[in-house]
Amino acid sequence: MSAAPETAPTPMMAQYIEIKAANPDCLLFYRMGDFYELFFDDAEDASRALGITLTKRGKHLGDDIPMCGVPIHAADDYLQKLISLGHRVAICEQLEDPAEAKKRGSKSVVKRDVVRLVTPGTITEETLLEPGQGNHLMTVARLGGKAKGAEYALAWTDLSTGDFRLGVTDEGRLEADISAIEPSELVVSDDLYGDERLAGLVRRFGKRARPEPRAYFDVATAPDRIAKFFGVSTLDGFGDFSRAELSAASGLIAYLGKTQLDARPALRRPQRQLAGAAMEIDPATRASLELTRSAQGKRQGSLLGVIDRTKSGVGGRLLASRLSSPLTDADGIAKRQASIGHFIEDVSLRSEARAHLARLPDMERALSRLALDRGGPRDLLGIRAGLRGAAAIADALQGELPPELADCRAELAALPADLSTVLEELLDDEAPLLKRDGGFVRAGALPELDEARTLREDARRFVAELQGRLAEETRIRSLKIKHNNVLGFFIEVNEANGKTLMAGENADRFIHRQTLASAMRFTTGELAELQERIVNAGADALRIELETFDRLRDAVVSEADRLQRASAALGAIDVAASLADFAVSEDWVRPKVDDSLAFKVEGGRHPVVEAALAAAQGSSFVANDCDLSPPGAASEAGAIWLVTGPNMGGKSTFLRQNALIAILAQIGSYVPAGAAHIGIVDRLFSRVGASDELAEGRSTFMVEMVETAAILNQSGERALVILDEIGRGTATYDGLSIAFAAVEHLHEVNRCRALFATHFHEMTALSERLSRLSNVTMRVKEWKSDVVFLHEVGPGSADRSYGIQVAKLAGLPKSVVSRAKAVLAELERTDQGEKRGTFLDDLPLFSAAVKRAADEEAAAAVDPVADALKAIDPDVLSPREALEALYRLKAIAAKE
Repeated sequence: MSAAPETAPTPMMAQYIEIKAANPDCLLFYRMGDFYELFFDDAEDASRALGITLTKRGKHLGDDIPMCGVPIHAADDYLQKLISLGHRVAICEQLEDPAEAKKRGSKSVVKRDVVRLVTPGTITEETLLEPGQGNHLMTVARLGGKAKGAEYALAWTDLSTGDFRLGVTDEGRLEADISAIEPSELVVSDDLYGDERLAGLVRRFGKRARPEPRAYFDVATAPDRIAKFFGVSTLDGFGDFSRAELSAASGLIAYLGKTQLDARPALRRPQRQLAGAAMEIDPATRASLELTRSAQGKRQGSLLGVIDRTKSGVGGRLLASRLSSPLTDADGIAKRQASIGHFIEDVSLRSEARAHLARLPDMERALSRLALDRGGPRDLLGIRAGLRGAAAIADALQGELPPELADCRAELAALPADLSTVLEELLDDEAPLLKRDGGFVRAGALPELDEARTLREDARRFVAELQGRLAEETRIRSLKIKHNNVLGFFIEVNEANGKTLMAGENADRFIHRQTLASAMRFTTGELAELQERIVNAGADALRIELETFDRLRDAVVSEADRLQRASAALGAIDVAASLADFAVSEDWVRPKVDDSLAFKVEGGRHPVVEAALAAAQGSSFVANDCDLSPPGAASEAGAIWLVTGPNMGGKSTFLRQNALIAILAQIGSYVPAGAAHIGIVDRLFSRVGASDELAEGRSTFMVEMVETAAILNQSGERALVILDEIGRGTATYDGLSIAFAAVEHLHEVNRCRALFATHFHEMTALSERLSRLSNVTMRVKEWKSDVVFLHEVGPGSADRSYGIQVAKLAGLPKSVVSRAKAVLAELERTDQGEKRGTFLDDLPLFSAAVKRAADEEAAAAVDPVADALKAIDPDVLSPREALEALYRLKAIAAKE
């Protein structure tokens, strides 16, 4: 039954409803002129998210239709906010000129359709991306169902750069491997999305986790889908991938097809990430060590934020990637170190390379936008500038080079010279953001374009020249060429001269158009041709420029592979040069990295804390040694250091700095130390501090125990384990027992290198029983009942925790500090076992003690010395009077 006329949607709204029904899980940006409009629930959601006004447009089924909109020119800003909130946006464009729609009838609707889905993992716009940060889309595939031995695989790409990688994993490593990439969007099959074992992972990603049909991941059709995408008949030349990897790659390509529609991204052929090629770092450890983000979620204050001195976007992204996945191959690490060493030795080369890199646009991302047909003239200029910079850097890299830099030079030298030439010849130095604005082709490059531009810009001069010539030929000085919207250009003369033009030899040349009371109007073939050329000049000029843009874009995209390899080479050069610059300015050293179990750091420093101290206070960092190497030639396992000392003494900093030194060493960087010898660390675990996960029903202690269990169950002899204060979240004896047993397990079962910090001084007795365990402590000094932290690590163990002194420094009321000292003295005097519940019987009542202390504080609030100081005016005192005042103050202080 058809809807009543008063409730039937308008043709435009019917079109909107139809397109929205095909994209139910997206906010629909519906193009209407110069705005993207949103209607119904989309409008209400967008209005709240963007803080824009909600209006209404007509009615549907008797109700007002909510509406809001954003201007086309500012759409990127609104998209950025919506994507950051986890929304997906369908971009619905007008596919024809409104004038064409009118030809079909006055009520015809302009053809529209969705041309792209914008999701967190598929954005490519420069304004929506951080230059030095990757933006990865990842898919997860599983073969073998829910069986314990199921095979997992990951596929991930950065659509803005074309990087495409695959890797196998397992259920135990899945979360760690995903956290190493930090994808912006995670896509899994429907059945995997609903699996209870992955519920925590899906929940952490929230809206950024997407379920898609199982057919996307079908392993039987995966090879054909991948081959079709890359335009090959077989995958034999791609490498040997597992069935699970092919499934993950198929899911990723299918999802790109869904979101990018007809656009084909310029993805590189997939590269396999070998299992064990990178140090495994679980999410808790990444958060604890603040590798790429601080505890507040910001780049500032992280290790990356401190060491990143790269000059280019591609270099910044590569450094972040390396920091997230340190190598476990000693030879690969040595190659990176050699590149840094070369730039340290050759100061002029380092300076020249960094100067060129600083002027480079992001060629990688410009190429990606051009491949997706989202690029503009400035992206072509970016490619041209990138080719210029690459050539200059290749010229600078002369002579004998270390292997990595030699490979980079070869990639830069392989760039197509003809592409650079054509871009130089055709592109102007200034270009608009959008190709539709024209004006980006260099003047003089295309004669046809120059003619159209000249005609468009000098139309008045051409008309004046024709008018002068006609006036001279007809000998009618009053002849004028004019223009109106009805006739266009026309020749106007008075009636007498008009009759002359209509007679004799002029009759065939001058065509009568209109007669007025006092004038007659004519045209000629020459004027009609000039008019047509003038009218079409602007359109012709734009047409020629758009055709030129498409030709240049196709030329660039056809060289995508070489351009991508050259961009990667520029990134590697940038990282090496920037780390060399950092090593020189911050006095970092080249560590020895090999396949041994050594871990010896002399004068190690925490890079982030050292930088913060230098920036805020100008003070220096106290360096400390750490040696977890096997203690003897016969030993086949690393050492464990049991670290004791007070809070605020620097235990956590010492623990973290050694973990960071291991990471820096294995990304190929120099390290903050006097010397270092690092045997490859295959897995890094750090449990320093913890917090509640109340949403998952887990307390701080439960989180602590879960993380500790993961460490004890997974670490082997090549692991480095950093543990701080295990067991303090429960009763003293329970915590001591857990910590005691954990250290024994690390020593006897895991046999790994470890730093274990604790306040349980009873544990220091383990050094007499465990051959590879040593006691070290954070040194302090006591002065006038206060404690001075030296931040030095030395052999031995702390005799107490200095907790009350730290509490005093924190500003606890004096009454509380005094009471705590009394309770501590009684605890130390009594048997803390059987009498633990009764020792308070021997103490005065807490309330009485507090009252006395509070009275003392109130009395102390009257400070005679301060009062005497206030009474002194130093500007009027003679030297003798000032000395006498000083003696009086000293006498008052002595009485106090």
